[in-house]
Amino acid sequence: MASSMSQNVLIDRQFGIRAASYVASAVHASGSDLAYLAERIAELNPETAIDLGAGGGHVSYAMAGFARRVVACDLSQEMLAAVAETARNRGLPNIETQVCDIHALPFGDGEADFVASRFSAHHWTDLPGALRETRRILKEGSTAIFMDVVSPGIPLLDTHLQAVELLRDPSHVRDYSVSEWLRELQSAGFALRRSMGARLRLDFTSWVERIGTEPEFSSAIRLLQKTASGNVSRHFAIEDDGSFTIDTAVFEVLAA
Repeated sequence: MASSMSQNVLIDRQFGIRAASYVASAVHASGSDLAYLAERIAELNPETAIDLGAGGGHVSYAMAGFARRVVACDLSQEMLAAVAETARNRGLPNIETQVCDIHALPFGDGEADFVASRFSAHHWTDLPGALRETRRILKEGSTAIFMDVVSPGIPLLDTHLQAVELLRDPSHVRDYSVSEWLRELQSAGFALRRSMGARLRLDFTSWVERIGTEPEFSSAIRLLQKTASGNVSRHFAIEDDGSFTIDTAVFEVLAA
């Protein structure tokens, strides 16, 4: 039977009840991309910084020491409640929360002078539309930083990546390639300032437990890994326990 559940409801169902695990996630709480974000926002000192798809709030916490106002945006009320509680516990009074749909942001034109998004865009159903919305709410000349998992761009590797992502999390839409990102950013009215790539190792057990992957789907992922070609196994550095390594990227752009 076909489901009538919308993508937004699916995302909320997947992540809302797991808010605490994302606040505590070591993968989400650290990384060279997060360090780079903190470095850049410290240089820019924006008035209003918006965290799109805030999840566990790690981008918001990184921005709070340097922006006058930080707005953590997410579809999930539970996620935002966890972010608000963590912000209070950390003494970060300038973080506020807002339920948001990335495709129709509740902000005025040019209201923000800094936007960041980390590990969220692969859930967006309309990347071009979401990027246009992001450009709309940014003042001209302001900075946006997007950080996400990226596809290697090679069909064989791309198919494997999207398959395991979807088996793990049915709200997954797509890990875009670097070339897709650059094309859509330009089309949305952004000028590239800098892009950087990195590799991120994922511990299989914590990766599936964090999102609550059903055992049969975890087993399907392991079967795909065990039957993958040598090229796939080498690229993703698939280990005996299923742990593997993915490609990530940071795109810093200016609102042109």
